[in-house]
Amino acid sequence: MPRGLNKVTLIGHLGKDPELRITTNNTPVATFSMATNESYKDSEGKLIEKTEWHNIVLWRKVAEIAQQYLKKGSKIYLEGKIATRSYEKDGQKKYITEIVGDTLLMLDGKSD
Repeated sequence: MPRGLNKVTLIGHLGKDPELRITTNNTPVATFSMATNESYKDSEGKLIEKTEWHNIVLWRKVAEIAQQYLKKGSKIYLEGKIATRSYEKDGQKKYITEIVGDTLLMLDGKSD
């Protein structure tokens, strides 16, 4: 029996163009925000729209593909896992939760 499962599947739109950087080990990494939307009716029948924002991180070839073909507003399907990391800012420890993607499908169709 597996010890656990950390799997995320999202369909949504990029909130900004992917930013590509190269690590000190020459590994490409791309980051961007992604919005997912849902709607439901409240107890009075009013339609409620909710947007959730996700911090996305892609590595290696997937990062290069994202930087080359995606832009703000692009619709994608993404699979990956949830990861939390910490960093120091102004002497305080901060935490960030990200989606580390490993499977990316572009859903907009062919662009020019």
